[in-house]
Amino acid sequence: MEIHLKLSLTLLFLFTFSLNAAENYSLRVAHGNASQSDLGEIISGDFSSHPENLSVTAFDFGYLYKKNILKSPIDIYFKSSISVFDENSYKDVYELTLFVKMYYNFDFFENRVRFGLGEGVSYTSSILRVEYLEATLKEDNNSKFLNYIDVSLDFDFGKLVKYKPLYETYIGYSLKHRSGIYGLINSVKNGGSNYNTLYIEKNF
Repeated sequence: MEIHLKLSLTLLFLFTFSLNAAENYSLRVAHGNASQSDLGEIISGDFSSHPENLSVTAFDFGYLYKKNILKSPIDIYFKSSISVFDENSYKDVYELTLFVKMYYNFDFFENRVRFGLGEGVSYTSSILRVEYLEATLKEDNNSKFLNYIDVSLDFDFGKLVKYKPLYETYIGYSLKHRSGIYGLINSVKNGGSNYNTLYIEKNF
């Protein structure tokens, strides 16, 4: 966990260093816990934590491909992330994701709010503990390579505190979801994992 803290502090320093840059890139630091709920249950409001208290720290890097696509309030980013999963008494697991993410922007009480939806692929260094248990329970397969979905909701912290150098600094919630798309990927039908996280993201 000490390594995770050092990485987080380094990236937060980069946030500060890049406050006045061109806003073509994004950098996100997220941390959260595994959920025992499936994707549908989480969307309906059930955020139950996994009994083994498994956690993840994620570092997300993005490039703005298109802003206000087709004159709509939608921005498109190409993104990649590196995540470290704390598996308690088991060996840490590392993950690399590549995905495309869409942000729908709208203003609410003089603040910018974004709903994000990302789609891509995920590869882990070994099988996640939560996915192993899920596959065992449902007699399903395991796979390091799975589909990846990133769902998020955030707001502009800079606008909230009315401090211009912090504009485009977002605080919010994100869901990390891995699955086999009902058997389409490596015959993983019901297995996968969901992690609820809180994050800070800076566009620069």
